[in-house]
Amino acid sequence: MITPAQIRAARAMLDITIDKLSQESGVAALLILQIESGHGYDATPQHYAALKLTLERMGVAFLDAGEGGNGGEGLRLVARVSDDGLRPEELTAANDD
Repeated sequence: MITPAQIRAARAMLDITIDKLSQESGVAALLILQIESGHGYDATPQHYAALKLTLERMGVAFLDAGEGGNGGEGLRLVARVSDDGLRPEELTAANDD
């Protein structure tokens, strides 16, 4: 299960607010605030799963302890595939929108 620190760090890395995470995940903003502060006693495994899935969909990969080195739990941004479009030499009348 992801930790409160990972959730806080993921939001910071993605530069999103608690309200945005709440909208995207369906988890109440107050509960996210409580979870991040370590006081999410009412949070269920389903809440954590929804937050993890949402943050992964937004571009964060969660790391278990020891994964990728000797460190503890962590996270990293997922490399995004860039769609730069067509190169000038590939432009034709057929692909001109």
